[in-house]
Amino acid sequence: MQHTFLPTAPAARHPFRQALVLTRIEQARTQDENDIKLFALAFSAFFICFYTFIG
Repeated sequence: MQHTFLPTAPAARHPFRQALVLTRIEQARTQDENDIKLFALAFSAFFICFYTFIG
């Protein structure tokens, strides 16, 4: 279970907290992109194997 800490901009007044928020958002975007890429890779690999066995 992951907990994402994303405070709103007014609550993050300290520069360290502002940097932390941007880092977490960038990590979340990168993680989403990796999930999509992994799904596409697994789907295409399964399709190629399945098509190879049928053909």
